[in-house]
Amino acid sequence: MSDDEYRTERDSLGEMQVPKDAYWGAQTQRAVENFSISGIPFGRRFVRALGIVKKAAAQANRDLDLLDENTADAIVEAADEVISGEHDEEFPVDVFQTGSGTSSNMNANEVIANRAAEILGESIGDRVVHPNDHVNYGQSSNDVIPTAMHVAALEAVQKDLIPALEALVDALAAKEAEFDGVVKTGRTHLQDATPIRLGQEFAGYRTQVEKGVTRAERVGDHLGELALGGTAVGTGLNTHPEFPDRAATYISEETGLDFRPADSHFEAQAAHDAMNEAHGALRTVAGSLNKIANDLRLLASGPRNGLGEVEQPENQPGSSIMPGKINPVVAEAVNQVHKQVVGNDAAVAAGAAEGQIDLNLYKPVIAHNFLQSNELLANAAEVFAERFVAKLEANEAVCEEQVERSMALATALNPTIGYDKASEVAKTALKEDKTVRDVVVEKGYLSRAEADEVLDPGSMTHRGILGED
Repeated sequence: MSDDEYRTERDSLGEMQVPKDAYWGAQTQRAVENFSISGIPFGRRFVRALGIVKKAAAQANRDLDLLDENTADAIVEAADEVISGEHDEEFPVDVFQTGSGTSSNMNANEVIANRAAEILGESIGDRVVHPNDHVNYGQSSNDVIPTAMHVAALEAVQKDLIPALEALVDALAAKEAEFDGVVKTGRTHLQDATPIRLGQEFAGYRTQVEKGVTRAERVGDHLGELALGGTAVGTGLNTHPEFPDRAATYISEETGLDFRPADSHFEAQAAHDAMNEAHGALRTVAGSLNKIANDLRLLASGPRNGLGEVEQPENQPGSSIMPGKINPVVAEAVNQVHKQVVGNDAAVAAGAAEGQIDLNLYKPVIAHNFLQSNELLANAAEVFAERFVAKLEANEAVCEEQVERSMALATALNPTIGYDKASEVAKTALKEDKTVRDVVVEKGYLSRAEADEVLDPGSMTHRGILGED
């Protein structure tokens, strides 16, 4: 860099050359140079959360007369810009950094301090607003970062994931109603089972996702606890006794979500069980979407030599060599998201189980993997609903043909002719390539009219014993 491309900033280790127009300072620059590992910085959700925490801290400290009003207001204005995304490019620190996330905390402190100085009419780097003494007043990286983790995670779940899942619920519910009259062969162990309505299968899918929404909603029970106010080890050294409650109130107002000081600041900083638990909910949701996607791939298999009970949308050509081939590409993308989330879950679980004594040192990787999982799931659910589920069509002719040929229809004969005769009918039908209906009449166990009544596939999709009034 030439002399006119950088400025000199200072921290406790000395001087650093920083890009001239950057809002970050010496500690951020050190982190940029030390941690050239993945090239992956924290994304929008986490940067926003850092801005929210810094804004709330400044508001609380202003209320407590610990920051003068002009300085606090400038910090709040700068933090608002961070919250809204105006300075995302000013957060270049790699996810793989110091385990406490100190580099990201100082990145936020320096950016907000320098922007606040500008707001006050001063120059970047002159420290009229100090990153530690003002922006980080009454805080430590050890309580700021876990607080930002919870804020980012809960906002992501509530504002990204849950709405996407609810859209998928709506799409599945629409197909549940549309397919309710389509009777088809049920399958257990991938073998023919008793009849089921296609709408009933979709009712199962819809319920799975609804329960996923409930699971996602419950993560707020523990993610709503904030470490802010614990400072270095949870004791709250150098912070006002009223600071945690005031800051949590401001964070709640900013996000519209329920946050409160941690039940134990020692637990909140030394462990990340809440993040681990919450990611478990994401993993479960991912498994639900994976199961549904796999089922729909099977039901749409074919088009001539598979099950072919539903017709999938033609999203794109499926092969570079086989003309006319269409693949369930969106469902496959959902399957792959599940695998990534399972991998992320392993990283979150491993990180949450670590840490030594009074501080967990895997905060950045836990936060990154959680937020990536949430983003992938939200996007996948939305695309799955819009580009696949909503475009499915039932192949009623195939469903009717297959259910009539199913050996499992013999199950309905049990109450009328007994299990042994019903088994004989089923085996004969399979061996002679006949329907159960034809064989039971041929053997004289039932008349044709009796067989038609007992072996009505639609009646078999309701609870009860066929033939009873």
